[in-house]
Amino acid sequence: MLSFAFMRHAYMAGTIIAIISGIIGVYVIGRNMSFLSHMLSEIGFSGASFGIFMSWPPLNGMLIFTIISSVLIGQMSSKSSRRESSISAISSLFLGSGILFLSLANKNASDATSILFGSMIGISSSEVKQIMWLSLAVLIVIFLVYRDLKFDSFDHVGAAVKGVNTQAISIIFLVILALSVSVAAQIVGSLMIFVLLTLPASSAKYFTRTVSGMMIFAIGAALIGVWLGLYLGYVTNLPVSFFIAIIECAIYFTALGWNRIKS
Repeated sequence: MLSFAFMRHAYMAGTIIAIISGIIGVYVIGRNMSFLSHMLSEIGFSGASFGIFMSWPPLNGMLIFTIISSVLIGQMSSKSSRRESSISAISSLFLGSGILFLSLANKNASDATSILFGSMIGISSSEVKQIMWLSLAVLIVIFLVYRDLKFDSFDHVGAAVKGVNTQAISIIFLVILALSVSVAAQIVGSLMIFVLLTLPASSAKYFTRTVSGMMIFAIGAALIGVWLGLYLGYVTNLPVSFFIAIIECAIYFTALGWNRIKS
């Protein structure tokens, strides 16, 4: 299996994506932003459509759309009471634009379909390098704001009282979340990326109580899903995203069962 270059590329990209998703997912759960991660995945599809329309790599279009939308949402949703309405407004705007660009670029609609559902054979060595550099940028930003981001994610009121610039932290997080969504869509597809961003971290909270422990568990769960999903996709010739979703759901329901047994 690994004698094929496309599988080596898929495993390298998948490993990077799983690590990033596991780390970012902990903050997504801590900040109650599962809905936002789902919306960004849909906006990512619109960006891919725009990239195809402009004859760009779909990833470039996804980066533009998700980053712009995340900044707009951050600016408009400084109050949590406005967050869901802001997300709905921004996502509607970008989704409508995406449908337009897709219809104008109908000759290459198959490329957009691969972005929607992922494609393990569509990862080139140059895209692996691009994923690696974008992921490294995400990790560097997280390292620089780790303390304030953790504080704001798990104790927003306390962070504000202590003088943390919570709006700036929110916008920074939204931008790195946008980068993560765009990167991860290369394997699992833009419509399924929220699986890796939410389920591993959601499972982790039932096994450990520390942020670092949740990250380690979430990374491990994401790696299991991606590695096994890629293998099963190769063997069966079925979509990789289907197997990743099934595996992550199995881990999550196992975590729920374990929590029920403990309690």
